[in-house]
Amino acid sequence: MSTSSAFQTLLFQKHDAVAHISLNRPQVVNAYNIQMRDDFSEALSAVSQDPEVGALLITGEGRGFCAGADLTEFGSAPSQVIARRVRWERDVWGQLVNLDKPIVAAVHGYCIGSGLEIALLCDLRIGATGTVFALPEVQLGMIPAAGGTQTLPRVVGRSQALDLLLTGRRIESEEALEMGLVTRLTAPKSLRDEAWQLAASLAEPTTEAVAGMKQLLRQGMDLDLPRALELERRVAARLASS
Repeated sequence: MSTSSAFQTLLFQKHDAVAHISLNRPQVVNAYNIQMRDDFSEALSAVSQDPEVGALLITGEGRGFCAGADLTEFGSAPSQVIARRVRWERDVWGQLVNLDKPIVAAVHGYCIGSGLEIALLCDLRIGATGTVFALPEVQLGMIPAAGGTQTLPRVVGRSQALDLLLTGRRIESEEALEMGLVTRLTAPKSLRDEAWQLAASLAEPTTEAVAGMKQLLRQGMDLDLPRALELERRVAARLASS
């Protein structure tokens, strides 16, 4: 196992075929700031380009996964519009969506705002019991701008997504499981172990097959059924020939 100390806001390590990125600003519950954006983008590039990595695990240090965007940075920009544009200059969200390797998010404590949006861009989400989830942007006169308006309805359905997006209300882990926001729950003390085991199991299958599966789900869900089935046929044929 190797750990990189090159990042100011993340811990990054690789163990066998699993890469592990952990948000590491525990003093502010891993609030997402510009430095974290830059670190995250570099770490995701390393994961994408490493042929030895078969799966990615994303966690958070301290008492929560991520409490959302670091609002203290808004005060250093001429306007909230400029602040948000600067924050998303690096397409971290696009890197997550387009990563051909399975991504597991293990969330605990607080999974709020940008933190929930990061989790929604992952393939599987394990939640610790007692975790609180919310997208509170509407209460601040904003909208989620890291994909939440699009990923949430795709995960939980339009009606439940509107409930969370329009009210900004907080929900706890049991309700999150019921609506499909997380795929499974576990005790906080066993969260990391279960997440590691899941990520390791996902790293074992043939890389090309996993990449093909992610392509089908990423592209096929936005196609009508005949075109989606044709896409499946092409991907299956490509895998068979390789």
